[in-house]
Amino acid sequence: MIDETAEEIREMRTHSSSVVAVKAAQALADLLDGEFPSVEEYLRALERNSTALRRANPSHASLVTTQREIVETVRDAEPDTVDEAKARTEGIIEEVVSDIENAKHRAAENTATELSDGQTILTHDYSTTVLEALEAAARDGTHLAVYVTEARPRHLGRKTARVLGEIDRIETTLIVDSAAGHYLAETDEVLVGMDCIVDDTLYNRIGTYPIAATAADRDVPVTVSGSSAKIVDGAFRFENDFRTASEVIREPPEGFDVGNPAYDATPARLLDRVVTDEGVTEL
Repeated sequence: MIDETAEEIREMRTHSSSVVAVKAAQALADLLDGEFPSVEEYLRALERNSTALRRANPSHASLVTTQREIVETVRDAEPDTVDEAKARTEGIIEEVVSDIENAKHRAAENTATELSDGQTILTHDYSTTVLEALEAAARDGTHLAVYVTEARPRHLGRKTARVLGEIDRIETTLIVDSAAGHYLAETDEVLVGMDCIVDDTLYNRIGTYPIAATAADRDVPVTVSGSSAKIVDGAFRFENDFRTASEVIREPPEGFDVGNPAYDATPARLLDRVVTDEGVTEL
């Protein structure tokens, strides 16, 4: 399961960074069924497999930090036996998964309370926290109009639109990425998730930066929603992921290169507020 999960993360078959972190943590439970001659051998296996999961997408702050937390917690416990090490691993995996899921739900709840009846939202890409917030607001009686970008090249926004299209009180319109500036004239607020915020920079799916910059020019507020665990300091080094050219163009490029970065960097000065499980921070 560990190898399969790492491959799934690498191939971006799981889109939400919170879900990625949960799946990676749960994958380490495979080690609980293994046989190890010593505690040190078990700890080496734990570190090796955790490193493989982290390297599958080092841009995900929640993935990296939770994996480090699991390994460090087990090592710091200084278990005397392999069974003790396994028991501590099982315990910290459960704690990490619970913390991630609870933080995401609280962030969504806090975001939902900030939405107003009749509001028009523009969102980009696919964020389970944003989706949960919009659904919670609609369930409580809030009527919303939502523009959803396709999020090229993988069209993850189409998945967002399909989910929102099934929710009562949400009027959903799918738009091409380059039309965001046009529809911002009709938008009350931009609402996006986050891969992570490092110091004064938001790292999120490619296309977030131009949307935020255009929103600033049109005086449309930009709200970012996600777990507080995704807000990290400079000790975390963000690494962009440059995807295969086949996601952009089917036939092999001849005589030209294809650039396909997965994320871009949005300066915090273009954001108006960040909503997490800990509350609302105005910027």
